[in-house]
Amino acid sequence: MADEKKEWYVLRAISGKEAKVKEVLDAQIKNTNLGRYVSQVLIPTEKVYTTRNGKKVLKERNLYSGYVFVEAYLTGEVIYELRNTTNVIDFLRGRSKSSLPEPLRESEVMRMLGAADDLRAPQDDESLEYLVGESVKVNFGPFSGFSGVIREVNADKKKIKVEVKIFGRPTDLELENSQVERI
Repeated sequence: MADEKKEWYVLRAISGKEAKVKEVLDAQIKNTNLGRYVSQVLIPTEKVYTTRNGKKVLKERNLYSGYVFVEAYLTGEVIYELRNTTNVIDFLRGRSKSSLPEPLRESEVMRMLGAADDLRAPQDDESLEYLVGESVKVNFGPFSGFSGVIREVNADKKKIKVEVKIFGRPTDLELENSQVERI
């Protein structure tokens, strides 16, 4: 087995069932001799911040919906085992039905693995977005719809002070970055 080189292949899966395919393959790798031929099963994901009910929620989203990446040495029954896994449609391959599964190129693998590594830690660039003097509009909370000018930015707490006019008088509001948007 030492002289055999494992390569990355792409399995087409039913959309939304990628995690189930990974779970089944991981169990097969652990409990059968498939582990000798398949070393990794990967679903690249990214962490995305969404806003629900005025609160920021961290959510994981698949980068490639409907695809599962497998590092394997394809020989004999391995192709059959992988293709006939629950919720797997087939390998990503050439146009003709008789063509063999095509391995990913090294550059594609590096890009995919790099993207997976980069996105493990959530990136939140909102703290860098706002500058003092910028005009913003409040989009969440009791002051939703008000527009104002940023007076202070606290990047550590991810909060800003916005001066809005309420009944013609300037009033300072301390808001989270997620509660405002640029005009």
